[in-house]
Amino acid sequence: MRVKLLLFAIYRERLGADELLLEVEGETIVLGQLRAQLIAEYPDLAGVLSVTRFAVNQSFAADDTILSETDEIALIPPVSGGKPTNLFSVRDQPITLEMAESQVRGDGAGAIVTFTGTVRNKTKEHHVSALEYEAYVPMAEAYLKKIGSEIIAQWPGAMCSIIHRRGRVEVGEVSVVIAVSHPHRAEAFDGCRYAIENLKKDVPIWKKEFRTDGSVWVGVGS
Repeated sequence: MRVKLLLFAIYRERLGADELLLEVEGETIVLGQLRAQLIAEYPDLAGVLSVTRFAVNQSFAADDTILSETDEIALIPPVSGGKPTNLFSVRDQPITLEMAESQVRGDGAGAIVTFTGTVRNKTKEHHVSALEYEAYVPMAEAYLKKIGSEIIAQWPGAMCSIIHRRGRVEVGEVSVVIAVSHPHRAEAFDGCRYAIENLKKDVPIWKKEFRTDGSVWVGVGS
């Protein structure tokens, strides 16, 4: 299937066109999958794509919207209010470090320290094929924001973004990205370490390991 995307502002300038024709598999595609495909094919635009809204047939649409070849799809980048900062979210679709890092860039950022968590293929003696993350999303995002607020309070001038995956994540794929910026490098390092260490304490996100010898919820009798 081929879908046509209408381009405005940064997309029109970067891609040098008013429209983009994109080949996708199948006769339909979910909007969230379309976003993920665009991020994969245009990684230099991943940061703005992560905060872009889509309009389908001239109405804003959610990521679970099913698209067909006849739909009019438009990319709506952030408007004059600018990009959101201190972004904290749990997402079903693949994530990239650029999604978090783009939120904390600025003229006052003398340093940006980042962390990318990926799925490894072994835990102690157990071989792992994939992970599955389950989350109480509203509470998880509230607690991610709380961690970010604590970083900003403890290191004034800091900016923070934390994005976590939900659902099945294969070996080698990204499960969490963190970015902390500050005018000075020491504070940026300290803030990023604080985020990593506090992420697992209270945030209601659970991890299930798929092992060759069975599956187990990590931390629940494992």
